[in-house]
Amino acid sequence: MSKDLLNEISAKVQRFKDFAIAKHELGVNIHELLAEYEGCIEEFTEKVKELSVVESTQYNEPDTLKDIRDSRPEGSRQIPFTLSDAELYDKILGGWLGRAAGCLLGIPVEVMTKDYIKNFAAAVGEAYPLNDYWGTLPPHRSPYKKHYGHTRLSDIIRPFIRSMASDDDMMYSVLNLMILEEYGIDFTPDDVGDAWLKYLAQVCTAEKMALRNLRAGLKPPETAIVDNPYWEWIGASIRADTWGWVSPGRPEMAAEMAYKDATVSHIKNGIYGEMFFAAMIAAAFVTSDIRSLVQIGLSEIPARCRLAEAITQTVKWYDELNDWNKTWDKINEAYGHYHAVHTINNACFTILGLLHGEGDFTKTISYTVMAGFDTDCTGATAGSIAGVIYGRKGLPSRWYEPFNDTLESYIIGHPEEKFTELAQRTMAIAKAILCK
Repeated sequence: MSKDLLNEISAKVQRFKDFAIAKHELGVNIHELLAEYEGCIEEFTEKVKELSVVESTQYNEPDTLKDIRDSRPEGSRQIPFTLSDAELYDKILGGWLGRAAGCLLGIPVEVMTKDYIKNFAAAVGEAYPLNDYWGTLPPHRSPYKKHYGHTRLSDIIRPFIRSMASDDDMMYSVLNLMILEEYGIDFTPDDVGDAWLKYLAQVCTAEKMALRNLRAGLKPPETAIVDNPYWEWIGASIRADTWGWVSPGRPEMAAEMAYKDATVSHIKNGIYGEMFFAAMIAAAFVTSDIRSLVQIGLSEIPARCRLAEAITQTVKWYDELNDWNKTWDKINEAYGHYHAVHTINNACFTILGLLHGEGDFTKTISYTVMAGFDTDCTGATAGSIAGVIYGRKGLPSRWYEPFNDTLESYIIGHPEEKFTELAQRTMAIAKAILCK
């Protein structure tokens, strides 16, 4: 079924809702008709869920770690490095702060299109390309609404930032650090599930379905499969960072931890996205070359998966065209049919931002966010990778000083964190891993 037909069906559903509301407002009893309509929806939803997936001969997309490793290309599984403790800490802190900066830049324009972001910047007098946090909110964003139940949206714009807002793109990094502290580096997917049950107060899409399945008594990987249509969306990719931060120079180890986390809520390319970025982040402690980092990330996922194909094409197009806009057009033409929060298209825009960043942190997160789609997620991931590469000392202070070393949190029992303390805790685990 084409995306155009799905959009047409969505429009018809909306038209039905509009007429139903109009009739209800006139006092018409529509309950019986609504019950009949609901039954039809449930019937066809079940029919869609029962459709068999035909394995493609073009792609090889396994779900077990053994099969993923058997189908990955050659790669650098462990890379020696000679960072001092002070340098390692600076890079870890840079990763935390860089992730926060990219995330906060993306929140106001989350899931907006590239053209919308450009036009909005022009309308409110922002620099384009972007070079600082937004000074005002888009008109559809209520300044009084609390972001993830904590920070008012009015407080995530430039004049009023006093801390880093509570956001799922940051919370999983904190939670995964807690998992390592409570269960150790040999944690299991079941341990991840237990931590989710204890600490998660806010969940979206695939994580929401997985948490519901956990509460029903299911165990991974069933938690990722049952009644979950979001299993290849971006939710696992945004959980990659901590595994990379604690595994400097060890991309294979980072990817393995990412795998154990991802299988709670995702399958196939949803899993690969987290493994790919975790490996890139681990390698960013050793090399600043984006193309090398991409190849290291690709070496931890199946060679013939859709994500590997899309990332490889993105790098190829950028090298051939040497133009951000033209490469964006190529990506959108090839992968724009995916949902706005899918793993594959957003990973491409993240890599495009890193390539176009050309060694500049501001340019990296700005061009990533300017690409649109899931901007807080892509901006956060690009910011994390760039933050590790440049370290906290290499980040412009305007991107992190407004946080006042404070991250607001919705994790149960942990309403606030300090970035410096998070970096210290992360480094303690990284040092223990490096000594093994």
